[in-house]
Amino acid sequence: QVQLVESGGGLVQPGGSLRLSCRSSGSIFSLYSMGWYRQAPGKERELVAVITSARAPNYADSVKGRFTISRDNAEKTVDLQMNSLKPEDTAVYYCRQSSGNTIYWGQGTQVTVSS
Repeated sequence: QVQLVESGGGLVQPGGSLRLSCRSSGSIFSLYSMGWYRQAPGKERELVAVITSARAPNYADSVKGRFTISRDNAEKTVDLQMNSLKPEDTAVYYCRQSSGNTIYWGQGTQVTVSS
């Protein structure tokens, strides 16, 4: 069973930055697509960014130009650099590891953007 552990969430003022990190316990990390999702109170969980095993990134329109996803296969980590944060970015952020029908989720980390 793969375990994903997120870190880096917290409280930040609008316009600020945070960097989230997710570490996987899986042994073939490089073959998986890795993604960050978020869920705000009363809303559905939504895709924020994904990076494939070939390192091709894709972003939700709402975060393009502000967020950057990256992965380190040697360390088995995926990071999400979040800049120019807005109050509407407030949510619990989840890491996801997937390959075909195999999906693993982290426990989530809270990001709050507020003055």
